[in-house]
Amino acid sequence: MRSKKSLPPLLLEQNCLPWHPPGLMAGVDEAGRGPLAGPVVAAAVILDDLNPIAGLNDSKKLTANRREALYDEIRAKALCFCIAQASVQEIDELNILQATLLAMRRAVMGLRLKPVLVQVDGNQLPVLEVQAEAIVKGDSLVPAISAASILAKVTRDRWCAKLDAQYPQYGFAAHKGYGTAAHLEALRAHGACCEHRRSFAPVARVLESGSVCLGEAPLPLACESGASPALLMMAQASLYS
Repeated sequence: MRSKKSLPPLLLEQNCLPWHPPGLMAGVDEAGRGPLAGPVVAAAVILDDLNPIAGLNDSKKLTANRREALYDEIRAKALCFCIAQASVQEIDELNILQATLLAMRRAVMGLRLKPVLVQVDGNQLPVLEVQAEAIVKGDSLVPAISAASILAKVTRDRWCAKLDAQYPQYGFAAHKGYGTAAHLEALRAHGACCEHRRSFAPVARVLESGSVCLGEAPLPLACESGASPALLMMAQASLYS
């Protein structure tokens, strides 16, 4: 059974499979749906049952130092992983939900190994060519989803730190692009930069007033895929459809 292709992704509800097929399972999660700036990042991870990772949990429940340590351990021990994104331009063109599903699809397609089942955090599923299951609070319940949550969040947080160096007036390193009082005040004072999401209301209001910070070109966020040393000779799947 494939993901529900007959329905638009927006209408997909949680799909609980009555059984799980034998084979590799990938966990998928995202980071960055809510911020006013920057791409949305998704990760897909296939863990190695023979090389377990202790302490996996929803990335939001972990300290920054713990996330960083687990990030390195996941990359070293997972059978394979892929980190992908949907850009600010895609978010503005598609809407944030569809851009998130696109980033998730790219992450799954970028895995070096093909899973028989993909488990996704939340209640929405991207269109995939394999069985998929949406699990509410999956980042706290399924280790592979927890691992994906950590990879996505650390990747995006590091990108925000680089963006902060490029645009220090906004404070991206502190608020990670979310609509905090300090971020909204910086928007009013300096206008929107090229990494702000034009389709989000607080940014749209600033743009309507004609306040734009031209700044530099958009800061790229590199997508990547990887595997454990034993699997590095396997052919890499295409990241984009």
